[in-house]
Amino acid sequence: MGRDIQLDGAEITILKAIGVGASEVDGQTLIDRCENLDIEELMDTLKGLMQQGYVDGDSIAFYSEEEMVKLNFHVSSGWVKDLKDALDPDDKPEKSKRVRRE
Repeated sequence: MGRDIQLDGAEITILKAIGVGASEVDGQTLIDRCENLDIEELMDTLKGLMQQGYVDGDSIAFYSEEEMVKLNFHVSSGWVKDLKDALDPDDKPEKSKRVRRE
């Protein structure tokens, strides 16, 4: 059973823009993909995701759009499965691991 992750709208937008998998995205591409977010909200939310360990980047210390453009970001490999589940929860009950023995 995965960890219960609660994401808000901005976090979901950023994670989908980065791509939950083995992809890496540069700062300018991330800004372009998150055009509905203000740059301040984007940077603040991205730093929050990085502090929680969900997203890794070249540096956690960026304070302007010019600094962010130079960095690369990707979803942390340890959280990929749990974040996929949080982004697309399926309502199917988990299959029981119990086996009937005769």
